[in-house]
Amino acid sequence: MIAKPRTEPVPAAPGGSSGARARHFRGSLGRFATGVAIVTFDGATKRHGITVNSFTSVSMEPPLVLVSIARTARAHDELAGRPFTVNILGAEQRHLAMHFAGRPGPEPPWVEGGTAPRLSHVLAYFECKPWAAYDGGDHTLYVGKVVDFDYRSGDALAYANSSFTTIPESQLGMEDLL
Repeated sequence: MIAKPRTEPVPAAPGGSSGARARHFRGSLGRFATGVAIVTFDGATKRHGITVNSFTSVSMEPPLVLVSIARTARAHDELAGRPFTVNILGAEQRHLAMHFAGRPGPEPPWVEGGTAPRLSHVLAYFECKPWAAYDGGDHTLYVGKVVDFDYRSGDALAYANSSFTTIPESQLGMEDLL
């Protein structure tokens, strides 16, 4: 079930329009470097993939992750209630990010996961069963219970300041810190 949306208006910047405030807000958010992932799932009539950079872990027990999907995404409505996989991209997989962001190239190789389809040779993956969905304004926040996962060595694809960048594997080993 999706929670009721908030109705408070976002105030305009002093002396500026709400459009200018929205652009400034997006620019401010863009200063936060994120990984790049693709959410994959089987829809009612075909297989889908959606490029996202809003992904986070939620809980270790049970293992839960969250992805934020824009309501304007073509496959948004089909994801509700369906198993999905979050595919974390390696630095060399920018073409996959672009393919599923609306600039299609050759069809990528798929793997038939036990719960949901995934992309071949990604940096990490999390196969999920639907757990919950929440209203997130112009996005829906989908929480999935992780039922399978794995990772490989390699540098990560990241996104910051409206550009792709690389996070070297040597900077990814934070599991001892968290």
